[in-house]
Amino acid sequence: MMIVMKEGASADEIAHVVERVESVGCTAHISEGELLTVIGAIGEREDRVADLGLEGTPGVDQVVPIMKPYKLASRQFKDGADSVLEIGGRKVGGTNFALMAGPCTVENRDQMLDSADAVAAAGATMLRGGAYKPRTSPYSFQGLGREGLRLLDEARERTGLPIVTELLDLRDIDDVVEVADVIQIGARNMQNYALLSEAGKSGKAVLLKRGLSATIEELLMASEYILKEGNENVMLCERGIRTYETAYRFTLDLLAVPALKEQTHLPVIIDPSHAPGRRDWVESMSLAAAAAGADGIIIEVHNEPEKAICDAAQQVPTTEFQQLTDKLETITSVVGKTISRG
Repeated sequence: MMIVMKEGASADEIAHVVERVESVGCTAHISEGELLTVIGAIGEREDRVADLGLEGTPGVDQVVPIMKPYKLASRQFKDGADSVLEIGGRKVGGTNFALMAGPCTVENRDQMLDSADAVAAAGATMLRGGAYKPRTSPYSFQGLGREGLRLLDEARERTGLPIVTELLDLRDIDDVVEVADVIQIGARNMQNYALLSEAGKSGKAVLLKRGLSATIEELLMASEYILKEGNENVMLCERGIRTYETAYRFTLDLLAVPALKEQTHLPVIIDPSHAPGRRDWVESMSLAAAAAGADGIIIEVHNEPEKAICDAAQQVPTTEFQQLTDKLETITSVVGKTISRG
């Protein structure tokens, strides 16, 4: 249930509605827009809110049922508006296009800092890098862990770029939160609901990747676990799904962009690196993502990709990243967006 307050509703009027909502066992989520405040009544007893008679209560404009099973992620909850997140002085969403770039994995100091310098010089919005890596084989490189986080922190101090890095395990959350500006939840953890809830409680922005075989609705329901903790800074990421096709690693579902845009106010990010699994296709997928109306991309860029420990074949060389950035500038301008920089 969504309670839309009148323009200029007082703090006391909002508090009164919140108290009424909580009195029937629901949780009240307050979303403050430029003109209006919306209160989302969420919980198993949501139907009882309809019996409160809130229409006509001082400060209340209207009470509207949210029909989707995902309430806080629903576009209806924002009255059709897009959410615009601000992360480390960079905006994501609306007319702002986020360019997140960096190596798949933090391998050593020289590799990390060289890559960071290059993506910063080319105008990236944020710096990505994995300190903890989920690998199919338990014998593959699993990341540098805390040392990787330390190098990411050094790279941020050096470049000023906000950090995007993955959280795999609740045992590492304190260390990751200390460094990350954006916590990435990978495809394999999309339905790890305990991890999602704790990421929501962290107060950090969260980039939630779609699971390998997840539907759009399942992705949105997963995002609800983060949003219900009062964390509105959530981005959804399409990174390729598993289909019958074997000509490439995964099928990059670009139709997810308009489908998600229709259903949710949350920013939609595309990962153009994982689905093709080869760098010569990454540029075309990046440009296609921008043309489709995505709010950003998260792309793997490495100073010496041929020597990369993880996903060497799909990482774009830093020497070619500026060329890709220039092309993205053109495409984003055509669709009415601008690459967001601090």
